[in-house]
Amino acid sequence: MLAALIRPSETSTAEVVGTSLEDVMTQLQAQRPEGFDLVCSPVRMLKGEAKMQATGTFQRMDGIREIEADSMAALEAQVPEGWQMLSVRSF
Repeated sequence: MLAALIRPSETSTAEVVGTSLEDVMTQLQAQRPEGFDLVCSPVRMLKGEAKMQATGTFQRMDGIREIEADSMAALEAQVPEGWQMLSVRSF
């Protein structure tokens, strides 16, 4: 018998402009939806300005569930659309 942990694979993005990395990170954290973590935030300087722009990508990290099946194929068939399998264990 196999058990797998699954979670939603939803992502969200937000663009911010700031005067420092600290300012950009503060703004991105304020944009973070509940249950999401910031997973990527490339920053670039704005041409001709003393400002920087970042696009933050947030990924859902809550909503973890466990599913069970007799085979890997059966486990994969149980993963709903928009979800991802995190780990598999046998018991």
